[in-house]
Order: sequence, then structure tokens, then C-alpha cells
Amino acid sequence: MHQSAIARLPKVELHLHIEGSLEPELMFALAGRNGIELPYASVEQVRAAYDFSDLQSFLDIYYAGACVLLKEQDFYDLTWAYLLRCEDDEVCHTEIFFDPQTHTDRGVAFETVIEGISRALADGREQLGISSHLILCFLRHLSAAAAMETLAQALPYRDRIIAVGLDSSEKGHPPEKFVEVFDRARAEGFLTVAHAGEEGPPAYIEQALDLLKVTRIDHGVRCTEDPKLVRRLQKEQVPLTVCPLSNIKLRVFDRMEEHNLKQLLDDGLCVTVNSDDPAYFGGYIGQNFRETAEALNLDLDDLEKLARNAVTASFLDDDRRKELMTRIDHWREEAGYSTRGI
Repeated sequence: MHQSAIARLPKVELHLHIEGSLEPELMFALAGRNGIELPYASVEQVRAAYDFSDLQSFLDIYYAGACVLLKEQDFYDLTWAYLLRCEDDEVCHTEIFFDPQTHTDRGVAFETVIEGISRALADGREQLGISSHLILCFLRHLSAAAAMETLAQALPYRDRIIAVGLDSSEKGHPPEKFVEVFDRARAEGFLTVAHAGEEGPPAYIEQALDLLKVTRIDHGVRCTEDPKLVRRLQKEQVPLTVCPLSNIKLRVFDRMEEHNLKQLLDDGLCVTVNSDDPAYFGGYIGQNFRETAEALNLDLDDLEKLARNAVTASFLDDDRRKELMTRIDHWREEAGYSTRGI
């Protein structure tokens, strides 16, 4: 497959955990700067540990790695490193998740986290031309009361946070657990999204839509187990922020050739491609596009549809949306109109 068309494709990323972009090299650099002793002897040993059997085995090392993030500059450096990857991958806009509870539970102030991240995002807009939004995620394995407390901490920064979401361990933590928190968040003016249908059943997707009233579903690939739900997602054009490499790494699918992204796309669902936790799952958004396109034989029409879906599903204003759609128009003109053999 010719990769240059994918490399030039204007991209929007809607499912990226900033803590999950912590590369081992930066992890070691921050550990040294902050005087933290890691349970790994080398960068290579860390990478060797990235052999996950399921979501929980990933989360265990994910939370351990986050311990090196202590100061505002740490969060700035983490976010800036991700934005440089965005520049390499032709990402025009990104909507970034952050997990404040991962840090506040370690004694790091909410202000420290958001100041570092938002300062980097501001520099990304000014220096790289990458627009961005910030989404606060509640850790679903913790209590709803803890989530409500985190929401209260976020209110002074509501001008920097466009939405709230729900992530971490899905099994045993249904969306219905957080109805009151999401009701309060919407009342305070936040949009809502939620992880559902990755390890959890299709019913969790329905709960997220009906009880949390989310704007889009993060993951959602298990919707195909319920044909009625698939028809609903198609009819309502609910965006699914799919993360192919993550799904393979966490054994949602055994092989990329078995992934249902192409099926969802052909069924008319609003599917998008994203990288989730790229430092841990083997690739940023460009790599997700490349490996998915090769395994599922995606053509130019498919790539164009995925790119446009992400623009449509974003929380951008109409002017920026039109601007990015025009950039995709130009990409298509340059890429040509043959539908096979990219």
C-alpha cells in the first residue's frame, strides 16, 4: 500500500488519554528530574512490560507510570511531546482526555495538572496551528462521590474544559453508576462522552446514551453484538471513537484483520480512528490509520469518510469545521479519485 496519502491526510483525534502518551524515555527523564525510583532498570525493560492480557493489566502499569508526573512543567512536557507527534501525523485538531483523579489522589493539585496541560495546548495552537479541546475523565473504578468531588474541583476551570467523560475499568462499573455526576456536569454547561462497549457489553452503550446523555461513545466496537443497537447508532449518527491498535493490544480482537471497523463504516455508522494510549499500544494516530488501512483494505473513500466523520464528531465551531473539511477536499484532489490501490 502507498502510505503517502495516509501521511498527508488531515486528521482529527477524539480519543487520546494524555497520560497514555507518556513514552518510556520521558518517563525516565521525569523520574530523574523528580527523584523518583522506577521499578524498571531501563527503557527497554519498560517496553518489555507492555505485554497486556486485558484492560486491567494495562491500567496497572499505566497508573504506575503516572507517578513521575508531579509538577506543572511535567504535564506541560508530556502534552507538548504529544503535540509534536500530532504535527508529524498531520493532526489538525485534537480533543484530549485527562484523568485528574490519577494525580489528585497522589497529592498533586488539580491546578498543577490543568495549568501544565492547558499551557502546552495554548502553545500548540500558536506555534503548531493545532486546535484542541480538553475533556476531564472520571475514573469509573472509583466512587461516584469521588467523581462529584472532582467535578467540583473542575468548576473554576470550566472555560478550559469542554466536556466530561468516563474511563478506566469498564467491567463491573456501568454508566448508570454516574448518572447524578453527569446530570450535574450537563447542568454546569459541560458536554458529555463516555467509554462504553470495549470490554463492557452493548448495554453499557445504551446506558451511556440514555442515562448519561452522551454526545459520542468512546470505543463502542461491541455494538455489533446487538443489531438493534447498531441500527440506532446508524440512525442517530452517534460518533464512535474507535482505537484499533488499542483493541488489538488489549485482546478485544485477536488480529487487525478481524477488527469490525470496516463493517461499522460500511453499515453507515459515524466511525473515527484514534490512538487511545499510544505510548502503550504501539502507535499514534498515523500508525493506527496505516495498520488499519492495510489489514482491512481501506480505500480512499474509506479514509476520506473516517477523516470527515472525525471533523463532524468534534466539538469544533462551524468555521473551524468548514476549514478542516476544505483541507480534506484538497487532500482528496491531490490523492486522486481512484478508489483502490492507495
